[in-house]
Formats: sequence, C-alpha cells, structure tokens
Amino acid sequence: MLARVLRVGPLMRTRIGLASSTLYTRNTHCHTQMRQLIKNVPELRLTKPWERLNGRASLVMASRFYSRRRDDSDEDIMADQPTELLSDRDAQLPATVAVPDVWPHVPLLAMRRNPLFPRFMKIVEVSNPVIMDLLRRKVKLNQPYLGVFLKKNDGEDELVYNLDEVYSLGSFAQIQELQDLGDKLRMVVVAHRRIRITGQVVEDVPAPKPVKMTTLHYPLFNIKLRIPAEDQSSTSEDKPTTGRSSKSRKSRGRLPHHHRKRHQEKTNELLEAEELVQQQTLEEPLKSGKLDTKNVESPSYAEAEESDSVKDKPTPVLIVEVENVKQPTYKQTEEVKALTQEIIKTLRDIITMNPLYRESLQQMLHQNQRVVDNPIYLCDLGASLSAAEPGELQKILEEVDIPQRLQLSLTLLKKELELSRLQQKIGREVEEKVKQQHRKYILQEQLKVIKKELGIEKDDKDAIGEKYREKLKDKTVPEAIKNVIDEELTKLNFLESHSSEFNVTRNYLDWLTSLPWGVISTENLCLDKATDILNNDHYGMEDIKKRILEFIAVSSLKGTTQGKILCFHGPPGVGKTSIARSIARALNREYFRFSVGGMTDVAEIKGHRRTYVGAMPGKLIQCLKKTKTENPLVLIDEVDKIGKGYQGDPSSALLELLDPEQNANFLDHYLDVPVDLSRVLFICTANVIDTIPEPLRDRMELIEMSGYVAEEKVAIARQYLIPQAMSDCGLTDEQLNITEDSLNMLIRSYCRESGVRNLQKHIEKVIRKVAFRLVKKEGDHFHISADNLTKFLGKQIFSTDRMYATTPPGVVMGLAWTAMGGSSLYIETSKRLVRRNNKPDAAPGALNITGNLGDVMKESAQIALTVARNFIATIDPSNNFLEQEHIHLHVPEGATPKDGPSAGVTIITALVSLALNKPVRQDIAMTGEISLKGKVLTVGGIKEKAIAARRSGVTCLILPNDNKKDFDELPDFITEGLEVHFATNYEDVYQIAFEDDTNEETSEDAAPIPRREKISAAAAP
Repeated sequence: MLARVLRVGPLMRTRIGLASSTLYTRNTHCHTQMRQLIKNVPELRLTKPWERLNGRASLVMASRFYSRRRDDSDEDIMADQPTELLSDRDAQLPATVAVPDVWPHVPLLAMRRNPLFPRFMKIVEVSNPVIMDLLRRKVKLNQPYLGVFLKKNDGEDELVYNLDEVYSLGSFAQIQELQDLGDKLRMVVVAHRRIRITGQVVEDVPAPKPVKMTTLHYPLFNIKLRIPAEDQSSTSEDKPTTGRSSKSRKSRGRLPHHHRKRHQEKTNELLEAEELVQQQTLEEPLKSGKLDTKNVESPSYAEAEESDSVKDKPTPVLIVEVENVKQPTYKQTEEVKALTQEIIKTLRDIITMNPLYRESLQQMLHQNQRVVDNPIYLCDLGASLSAAEPGELQKILEEVDIPQRLQLSLTLLKKELELSRLQQKIGREVEEKVKQQHRKYILQEQLKVIKKELGIEKDDKDAIGEKYREKLKDKTVPEAIKNVIDEELTKLNFLESHSSEFNVTRNYLDWLTSLPWGVISTENLCLDKATDILNNDHYGMEDIKKRILEFIAVSSLKGTTQGKILCFHGPPGVGKTSIARSIARALNREYFRFSVGGMTDVAEIKGHRRTYVGAMPGKLIQCLKKTKTENPLVLIDEVDKIGKGYQGDPSSALLELLDPEQNANFLDHYLDVPVDLSRVLFICTANVIDTIPEPLRDRMELIEMSGYVAEEKVAIARQYLIPQAMSDCGLTDEQLNITEDSLNMLIRSYCRESGVRNLQKHIEKVIRKVAFRLVKKEGDHFHISADNLTKFLGKQIFSTDRMYATTPPGVVMGLAWTAMGGSSLYIETSKRLVRRNNKPDAAPGALNITGNLGDVMKESAQIALTVARNFIATIDPSNNFLEQEHIHLHVPEGATPKDGPSAGVTIITALVSLALNKPVRQDIAMTGEISLKGKVLTVGGIKEKAIAARRSGVTCLILPNDNKKDFDELPDFITEGLEVHFATNYEDVYQIAFEDDTNEETSEDAAPIPRREKISAAAAP
C-alpha cells in the first residue's frame, strides 16, 4: 500500500539564486534530519560551485515512496525505479500479455450517456483530478483496468459518492492508450466482459492523532521542517556538537540498507558543497541535530477544525469490488436464427441508407469474425449503433435471456431504420426544392440573355433609366432639376448594381422623379359650393369661413392659385384641426397633416443628408410625394408646442418653410435642389400664441377661435354630435329621443368647458348606455330628459353656478382668460388680525397674498393696494383702514396657477369694499388692468370673458373703455341680456360697483357718469 505523498513548494535561495523542489514522504518511521535525506537520495544534487557562479540554477526533483511495513514488496519496486518528473510521464502504456479472467478490485468510471458494450472500444476523457491521479497510479503499476458503469442521472460530476448513482451492471475495460494532457486524460478503452458491482473498496487508514510538533532549521538550505516532537528524542543526542565530523552526522539517524554505500560515497562531496555555501553566504555552521525548543507547538484549533471538516466531507467511490457476470447459455433455435437474420437485414438496410453507419461498423467489427455465429455480440453491435435512450441501452446490457436481448436490440435497430428513412425523405425533399430553384434561376438567366440578344428586353440599368424617364414624361420639370436627374442617371450606368452607392443613387432618383413637378390640382372657385361645405361641417366660426371665402375670391379674380400661412389659435375642442379638413374639401385640395408637438430634430423639416444611412427627405417633400400635387393644404398641428434639442431648433427651420418670400425655393437637405412651395396653403393650429417664437408668429396670419356658449353647444350637439354618435352605435330616431332640457342640463352641469370635445364624450356615453339597455331588451324606445340624465351620467359635476349666492363685503367676481376658455375668478379679502389695537403709533398694515399667483398678478395686487389707499383717502379722509390693518388677499382654487394683470380693477374693488364694509352689486363682474394713477387699461379675451359671465349668471359687466370695439364684434346671442359698462379710470368702476350708494351721495351739479346701459342685440352696431 502506497503512503501519502506530500509536496514542498520551490525553495528560493535569494543570495545565490539556488532553487530546489523536493518531493518527500512522511510516515511513522520518518527521519527528522535533512542531512541524512540528502545522503540517502542520490538524485538530489547541488550544483557545482562554478555553475552557481555562472548564474545557473538546478531544479531537483526527488521521488520517494515508503510503505507501512519494511517487508512490503512495493517499497523495493518503487525504490529501484529511476526518478522522473511528474510532467514528463510517458503516454504509452506497458503492453500486457493477457487480460486476467478475474480482477476483483477496479477503479469506477461513470459514463453519462451510453454504456460500453463488451468487445467494443471507446474514447473517454477524464478531467477530475482525483480520478486522473488514480488512473495514473494504476497505469504506472501496470494495472490498466477499470470498470465502466452507466450513471442513472445525466450529471456533469465525474465522481460518484454513492453506488446508487450508477447501474450495478457494467463492463470490465482495459486502457489501451493513455494521453496525459495535464488538465485531463484522454484514453482509448476496450471492454472485455460484463461485470457486476458487489461492494465498495475503502482503504482502512487510521486517522492521525494530534501530536506536538517541533521545527528543524537548516540554514544551509534556508528551510524549516516541522516534525513530531517525540521523534526528536529518539533521533537527537543531548550532548552538544562542537565539530563537523562525519560521526556526528551519522548519529542523526540510520538510512535504509540499499542506500548506505551510496551515502558513504557522497559524504565528502556534500561537505565541500556545504563549506562553499557557508563561505559565500557568511552563515554560521549548521547546528546538527539541535532543536529549536522555542518553536515547540501544540496542535492548533485550526488544524483540529480542518480535520473535522475532512471527516464531514463525503468520500467518493473510487474503487469497487466486482464479480464477473456469467455468459448466458443459449440454444441455436429457430427463433434465435430468425432474430439474428432480421437484425442482419436491418443493419444492411441502415448501412444502405446512411453510409456513415458503414464506417462505424467497419471500426467496430474485428477482422475475420462471423457476426452471425455470435448472437451475443450481434446484440451488442446493434445496441452500439443505435442512438437510443441510456435506459434502453442499459436494459440490453443487463438482459440475460438471449432471445429477449435480440428482441430488444432489434427494436432499437428498427427505430433507427425509421429515423434513417425519415432523414432520407427530408433530404430528398430539400434537394428537390433546391434543384427546382436552381433550375428556375438558370432558365431565367437564359431567358434574359435570349431577350437581350433579340432586343426584346434591355439591361437592368437601361430599364431603370427608361422607367425614370417615363415617370417624368408628363411633368414640367425645371431645367436645373432635369440636369441633376440626367447626371444621376449617367452615374448610375457606371456603378455596379451590388454596390452601396448604386442603391443610394437609385433611391435619390426615386424621390426626384416621384415629386409632382408642375402638377397642380384644379381648385374650387365657387363661393356658394364652398360655403355649403363649410356650413355643413361646422357650426359658427364665421371669421374662419369669411377668410377662406376671401381666399377663394382672390384666386378667382387672379385666375391662379396662391399659398398662404394661416394660424388658428384657441382653446382645445373648438374644431381647429377638423376645420382644416373641411377647408381642404371646400377648396378641392389634397390634405396632409403632420404634428410638430415635441419635435426636436431639424431633419424632420429639412431632411437628412444623403451620406447618412437610412436618410430621408423632410415632411414637406414626403407631403408632395404623397399628395402628388404642388398645391396641397398642409396642416401643421400643435405649432405652439414645438421642442428644441441638441439636434437643432425646428422652429427656426419653419421660418424658411412658412415665409412666402423664401418657400418658393425651399431647399431640402436630401434632395439638395430647390422646390417651389409657394402654392401650398399652410394652416397652423395652436392653443396659445405666447409660446410661438416672435419671428415665426410674424409670418403667420392669426385667426382666433373662441369657445362656444351654451346656445352654440346645443346647436352643435343637435346638428353634428348626436347624429354622428347614433350612427356609430347603430341607433335610430325611433329608438332614442334627447330633449332640449337634457342638453341644457348636460352642458350646464357636466360640460362647461369652451370646446365640445367633452360634450361629445358625454353624448356618446349616453347613447352607449341606451344601446346596452336596448340589447338587453329593457325597452324599445328611450326618452332622455333632465329628470333621468343622472341615471346615465352619474352625479352632476357642477352643482352651482356661483360660489356666493350673496356677495359679502370684500369679495368681488372677476373674469379671466385661460387656454381652456374664459372663467369667473373671485377675489377675496379679509382682515388678518381681528383684535388689532388701532393706536396712532401702530405699525402700518401689510398685504398677504395667497392662491398660487404669478409674479405679474402679485405686482398687480401691490399696485391695487396703493391705488385703493389713495382712492379711500379721496372719498373718505377719515378712513385709515387700509393703512393700519393687515389684509389677507386670496384667490380660490389654489391648485390652479394664475397670472396676468387683468384682475387689477377687481382687486381694488375688493379692497375698497372691505375698507368701506359695503358689498358690491350682486350681479356684477369686471375685468381690466389698473395703472398706478388709477387708469383702466385694455385687456384681451373679451369674448371668452363675456361667455364666462353669461355662464355664471352675471347681468352687469364692467370692461375697459378701449375694449369697446372688441365687444361690438361679439355676436348677438352673447351680448343679449348683458348690461355692459366701459370705464376709463377707477372712479367710473366705483360708481358702477357701488351704484346704490353713489346715487344717494351724488350732488345735482355732479358730472354724469359715462356708462353704457343695457346693451341688447338690437342696440349693438
């Protein structure tokens, strides 16, 4: 039994460059002196002095094997063998005379997929270090035998920790060739017979007891060795050693008998080498046999813990005890003969269909061997050729009955035959398909050559050029562009059809020839027809309809079409986008729409350079190609939400596009030729115009689209929204009736916004619920009124029209304009300190502002406070309320941001009302900017504010005097029932807001108050 082998790493001699690597062993008879180890091993040499001086180093490898007993035969065998390096082992195995009939202990080699059948060989690779070391030792001992067994589970681990992981029956194999690749072994193994596992062979090695360790120091080699402390008492002498005699060196231990003569011959040479090393390194003489008593150690806790972890680790199964499986006896019956012949026939068919099996069969069969005479070998042959599951192959290996084994093998071969037939069928179909495609390709190429020779068909490049010229035949192409097209066609003829430049040039010609050069659609110049189309599609919008009719009239007088840039701006849902399509239909122009909301790339407008991969022209060139005319109507939506990024500023690119003086020669980056866009009618849409850049806004004709009042919404719902929703849901007038009261309640309580988009959603919701009830057969006719509207739409969103039924002192209703239309805006003021001491020396009052107000509105509040203080001092000098009290000003709906100067007169009126402790008129609302001297300045959004006033139930309205012209343009259904007053300064506002008090206090010789009483529809100019 071989002992455990230990390795010592390379020991470096730092001063003289001497390196040595020692392989040694330790057992119970281990010698403790390094000097005797050098004498006993002849292969351990030191370099000569002159070699060390020349800078050379000697790598020494010593191999030593010991056994537990001196009389063990393995010791003598291994001791007489010459030393070899572990990395230089020969890959060739020693030739064996004959395979032994009985070999009870074999290494276990677990196969993962296919078992190894007797009389067959296989190439196996092993990468586990434990198994590799075991196989190397067995091969070194001339025992190249192992047991090959199939694993039950297809795992990657080559080690087996339990015999239940492999099948008990396998093959006894011999290693014929072994190639050591360092990290793995590659072997050629040949199976000889079937074997069965009977048990596991475990080496009974007693665990080492923890002993006290000591350290031996050898200055000559600059190493320290740890050995058991009790060994030193038997090997060391208590007497001090004063010299370096050979007698003191021999007393360190006795050497084995076959090295004593060799030791005597090497002693002098080693002494000379030691003395030479001491002279060069200036080290003290070696204290032979003396222990370093300070380094005596007891077993550490880490070593004990390591030994415990080794015990807990599962031990792999490396060597198993096996027995031979007896060869089954069989009779050459008719059944065996028939099965044998059928297997041979199946093998012949498989070889015929797949030549690869012929090569495999030639490698498996031995020469001059009749397979027919050996059914056992025939079964194994069939199983080895098949690609069946591992379990099925293991059944054949374990089957004892020969007829049954033949039957199993035949079944696997039949499956393999069917698989070969299916493979042959698939290969034949693929080959036939490839042949047909190849034949078709050859015939097409021949046909092209024949047509070309007969002049029937031209070359591909000539055909492409003819196609482009055919596309330009009916178009009026400018001369400069025609020259560019001719140059590109000439370049195309010199390019290879497979080059990338050819495809770039071809795409460029496709775009150039697809544009509508000189193609103009016939416009509708009939005003009556255009009016009918616009009125049928949209209700109201008189300004836009008049502008379009004017455009048609000018085109009719000039006889030619022209392009314009219009911009419709207004709140969402008023029909800005939908009116553009109606205008295109009224003008008989092609319609194209694209949105610039969030656009950050200039290439979307101007196109990409042709050098870029995937380059394309801009939106306008794509529009011309799609509409196939030079005078389409182009809708640029959401122009107020255009973005700006690192790829450029698209709003600046629109300057050239929307400039009538420049778009006649619009230059796209992709086409790189001027394109005439002067006949295009551009219509832009925006919610607000403040975010549109000033240079871009200056190039557009702005048309405002205000919101709708309740009467307009009712008309739009009756004429457009309800019929469209009923048509979409499949309802008729006999099945649904919506009353006028229900529409008014729907608009007043659910849809107060300026547009009609939300109104359309609620109408569709009502009709869908009616359709649902109609399908469930809950009725045949449904009547929608104000009483049952909540059943379809739920509770009302807006329950009241006003925040205050009776306006208290310090509260005034103002009017504001938003992107969603006009809305009422209450201004609330109150005392901040209720119990403030009104002493003459008290600090002046301050104004606290809340309500999510912007900077402009905060400044307007400060101006209003100053004007109100001056105005109170004028009408009531004794009233110092605004100067001493801390006042809190708040605008409700604090979550909504508010800004703008139009609430100036409203804030002053609220402060005056609080200071006088008098409420204003209950039905009044006002708007207007105030100056520091009390002058009322003009504001915008008069239509939206008037609509908001009517929606809130206001009958008296105060506006700046400069906005009189804007109010006069409002339709009658908005101004009807409104008492409107126009104020020049705040004194006019005060006399109207506190009318009851001023009439009592005004003297007879006072100047009349300029105001406009009760403007009705008939009185409007």
